[in-house]
Amino acid sequence: MDHRSLVLLGLLMAQSQHGYQINEFIENNLGMITDMKKPTAYATLDKLSKQGYIEVRMEQEGNRPPRKVYSINENGKKYFYELLYDNLSSAETVHYHGDLGLMFMDHLPLDKALEALQTRLHRNHNLLSALKQTPSHKKATAVDLAIKHKIKMAEAEITFLESTIEDFSMKNKVNNVN
Repeated sequence: MDHRSLVLLGLLMAQSQHGYQINEFIENNLGMITDMKKPTAYATLDKLSKQGYIEVRMEQEGNRPPRKVYSINENGKKYFYELLYDNLSSAETVHYHGDLGLMFMDHLPLDKALEALQTRLHRNHNLLSALKQTPSHKKATAVDLAIKHKIKMAEAEITFLESTIEDFSMKNKVNNVN
């Protein structure tokens, strides 16, 4: 699945844009959905252009340097719909980097492991709070749906962490009694 192309073509479905607009939108509005960086976005736009999915034209305003304006074409729309369908219908394994720590947690003293899990729980509460403060996109209900999914995932992580901390706290109490 080419997630980067899906993001960029999806943004171009709304309107033609120059690279700065696209990157600014990603940075300001999609940070919770994608971690795409500017160099990656520009490289992907270049690739999409070479593959014949987008058109690029130069535009100049006043004394500013010329800039590229990207527009999706009919081939790009077809490709976008293919990517969108594939993405919406996929069942995927989500890889949480934090699961690596869980795998090796037995190598820490239990009190240190619990301390780390408490910190992770606190950070997830902060993440959930930030997600819940994301303003509604009203007209773009699908954007709201993506945020709602992130909220549900954060809530599930919090529930998991609270349960895990409780289980290991009980284990810690038993170990301290013996």
